[in-house]
Amino acid sequence: MAISNDDIFKLVNILPEEAKQTAYDFLKSLTIGHTRPDWDEIEQMEPDDIPLSDEELRQLNSDAGFVTGEEAKREFGLQVDLP
Repeated sequence: MAISNDDIFKLVNILPEEAKQTAYDFLKSLTIGHTRPDWDEIEQMEPDDIPLSDEELRQLNSDAGFVTGEEAKREFGLQVDLP
């Protein structure tokens, strides 16, 4: 199923301000394409020593909990397959 740019822009436009950097980083990582490692390659990598950003710490310590792709799909009426 093809997703239009308008559908992506609509989601970006309703993001809370504090989530925009995360969304930007994720979308930017998708543009890397074939140079992005797959999960098997990631598993073999050594951990880095870069400290977490304030935003990453906030998300890690959040009581909001984990939302599955299926829950997000239902909540936002998405018609894409999410992990």
